[in-house]
Amino acid sequence: MSTTAYPAVTASGQPVLILKEGSSQTKGRDAQRNNIVAAKLVAGIVRSSLGPRGMDKMLVDSMGDVTITNDGATILKELDIQHPAAKMLVEIAKATDSEVGDGTTSAVVFAGALIEKAEELLDKDVHPTIVVDGYKKAATQAQKILEKISIKVPPSDREWLLRIAKTSMVTKLVSREAVALAEHVVDALLHVAEKSGTVYKVDIDDVKVEKKSGGSIKDTSLIRGIVLDKEVVHAGMPKKVVNAKIALINAPLEIEKTEFDAKINISNPEQIKAFLDEENKMLKDMADKIVKVGASVVICQKGVDDIAQHYMAKAGVLAVRRVKESDLTKLAKATGGRVVTNLDDLGPKDLGSAATVEERKIEEDKWVFIEGCKNPKAVTILARGGTQRIVDEAERALHDALMVVKDVLQKPAIVVGGGAPEAELAHQLREYSTTLGGREQLAVQKFAEALEAITIALAENAGLDPIDTQVELRAAHSQGKKWYGVGALSGKVEDMEAVGVYEPSVVKEQIISSATEAASMILRIDDVIASSKMKQPMPGGHGEGGMGPMGGMGED
Repeated sequence: MSTTAYPAVTASGQPVLILKEGSSQTKGRDAQRNNIVAAKLVAGIVRSSLGPRGMDKMLVDSMGDVTITNDGATILKELDIQHPAAKMLVEIAKATDSEVGDGTTSAVVFAGALIEKAEELLDKDVHPTIVVDGYKKAATQAQKILEKISIKVPPSDREWLLRIAKTSMVTKLVSREAVALAEHVVDALLHVAEKSGTVYKVDIDDVKVEKKSGGSIKDTSLIRGIVLDKEVVHAGMPKKVVNAKIALINAPLEIEKTEFDAKINISNPEQIKAFLDEENKMLKDMADKIVKVGASVVICQKGVDDIAQHYMAKAGVLAVRRVKESDLTKLAKATGGRVVTNLDDLGPKDLGSAATVEERKIEEDKWVFIEGCKNPKAVTILARGGTQRIVDEAERALHDALMVVKDVLQKPAIVVGGGAPEAELAHQLREYSTTLGGREQLAVQKFAEALEAITIALAENAGLDPIDTQVELRAAHSQGKKWYGVGALSGKVEDMEAVGVYEPSVVKEQIISSATEAASMILRIDDVIASSKMKQPMPGGHGEGGMGPMGGMGED
């Protein structure tokens, strides 16, 4: 039901409007129903892309650019969703992606299921507040159960980290090369992780993922250093430097223009020559300073003048210019050098080192590889693939894998995958619900059913019968087989621990908390008031406050 916002009349029948004309309001069950339908639709979009047998989506934007992915966060980010309740589910996916990196599809499917199950209770006249309270109790209990059942692992145990990375990538387009890519991901993070006491600290930005189409996914490599998508600035410079001493400069190697307008009056050719000679000398001094401190490679964030290039080329120095600040920071971590903002401050101690700095041709482009750093605290994974679409998806898969391995390094607790933890949580929450009185018990039971929506989606996507799978899983978990889940690749319910499928506990915690919060927020809304812009009055028509045309709502 959509009406003008808060209509009321005075004793004389004059309408009273407290909001701009053209505003609309949807109240009560209608407002709830609209929001519930919108949330269910969003969950329905990503549901079929869950798990190792999930399907991909092809997204075409307004410019005609194509994205092919089964990453929940990417799908929802690319869709231009307008409905305000549906946008909340998009926010869940974004938050889960930035916080833990994986589980975005599960979070949205679970939130949609929570809302769908709540609708059944609302239809039986259970008050939304009671449903929300029951959901919050269930979520708190679920987190406790998760803590209890999770497996504690040594944070730097390479074997566990490889299993985690592999599980994350088995559901992606790159699943065939999951083992090789997992090796690169784990090695990269163990290089950049910093240990303080027993705790690991990892900054995901220290692993740079560069992508280039061409070759195949198995050509993806880990470079113990940094790759710059730039070329050497001067043709006369060496294309390869061994045992390089690297100067990192955040200042222009050129003569800067004055900040204010300056005019030089020249009356004869000698003065021009003197002026140019002086400029030449300043640039030569810059090049000489770099050579004097022993630098054989210069990486500059700003520009490098042609004359400075000439002198550096004569001295056999390799130079790269206009490098991004973020890359310069990573280079400092990788090579052990210091970024210098003033050339006068540059000393031998500020130089970084690398085994080789080399310009290589990748497809059509020339890139500079700085590799063989002794103890690099920043590294590069160079992703390759047959086409641009495949490389893009490989980059997304690498991001998810890097994030889940980082999660385990920082919080070394894992659970078995394949829907097993969700099925175990559902089983234990049903038992917990019997200890509650009143209608909250119903909400906790619905929460348990919503958790099973993830296992049902995994089963459907693997071509299994969802009802049979649900019955088998419930039977297995009631017999204490806590790691039984959906074997999507084998096509049956089995012990997922024996299959070797593992996920970080923190991902499951994030899924439960973010989905519960979003579902609770949507369920508590009983009134949607949408203000609409007034249509501009026609020329010569009535001004504001007159009886000019009224703007209606585009949509509720």
